[in-house]
Amino acid sequence: MLIIMNSKSFYYYNIAFVFLFLFATLNLLNAQKGVRIGYIDMNVILENVSEYKNATIILDKRILEWKKEIELKKMQLKKFQDQLNAERVLMTPELIEDREIEIKDYSNEILALQEKRFGPGGDRFKQRQKLITPIQDQVLAIVQQIAEERKYDFIFDRSSDVVMLYSAKNYDISDLVLKRIKVKEKIKARNEKLNALKTKN
Repeated sequence: MLIIMNSKSFYYYNIAFVFLFLFATLNLLNAQKGVRIGYIDMNVILENVSEYKNATIILDKRILEWKKEIELKKMQLKKFQDQLNAERVLMTPELIEDREIEIKDYSNEILALQEKRFGPGGDRFKQRQKLITPIQDQVLAIVQQIAEERKYDFIFDRSSDVVMLYSAKNYDISDLVLKRIKVKEKIKARNEKLNALKTKN
């Protein structure tokens, strides 16, 4: 029987084949040489880290402020346009042209601001990197520590672009990572309280 696939189907078929081959190979190595494999779910871990939650709240507030800033400028642009339309019959062609240029410049300023705030490499991206990357680095450091202690050869992130067609729960070390993060958070909170008491005294 001849099976005909379009390019998109062929693409996904190739991906599935590659990862099936990868996991089959790893399982074979595991059986022969004792290779240890684990995985985490970065999204689940981050959602349960208080620092990540606080950073997300801060970022969301800033994004909301930027959106309001842009929306106010759009409302002002609409006023300029409405005012020009209302006064057009009383204006000379030269004045109309000057006003249209001013409105066009203001519109371009709004577009530039949108790009600055939300474009690739813009303020949203930079703030996210600034607030969240250190927390992700902390998680990765703990993952690396666990991998070295427990002799894992491979640890995958199931929330990333790696396609995990199947993952047994006993390979999931997300809870272990979270426990260590919680311990660090408690130690940090305790130290902050002690420092606060020392400052008062």
